[in-house]
Amino acid sequence: MPITVGKVVEGRVTGITNFGAFVQLPQGESGLVHISEISDDYVEKVADYLKKDQKVKVKVLSISEDGKISLSIRQVKPKTNNPIEIDWNKTDEKQKHMSFEDKLSKFLKDSNEKQDQLKMREGRRGFGQRYRGRSMDL
Repeated sequence: MPITVGKVVEGRVTGITNFGAFVQLPQGESGLVHISEISDDYVEKVADYLKKDQKVKVKVLSISEDGKISLSIRQVKPKTNNPIEIDWNKTDEKQKHMSFEDKLSKFLKDSNEKQDQLKMREGRRGFGQRYRGRSMDL
C-alpha cells in the first residue's frame, strides 16, 4: 500500500535533530516531522517530546518531486477546543457570604493593584520615559 498525502500511518522515530525528527514509515520510506509539527505546544527541544525508536502516528503532509516526505504528529491528534469547565459552586469560604457588590468591589480593587504594579515595573525599566516627547511617526 503506497504512502499518499493525507494518510495517517504508524512509524518509528529513527533520528532526532534540533529541527525535527526522522520517522521510518511502514514500507521502508523515511520522512521528516518538522519541529513545528510535533505538538500544538511550543517545542524548544525535540528530545523533550520524542525518543529514538518510539512508535508514533503521523499524517503525511506532502511528498516532494524528489521523494522527500513531510510528516505531522500534531495533526493526528484530535483538536480539543472545548472550554474549561468551571465549578461555580466551588468558592473560598470568605466569598460564599459576600454579596455580588462586595465581590465586584474586591475584584476592581485587586485589578487596580495589579495595574499599578505593572505601571511601576514599566516605569523602572524607563520605558515610559524613553519615548515621552518623541514623535512615533516614521
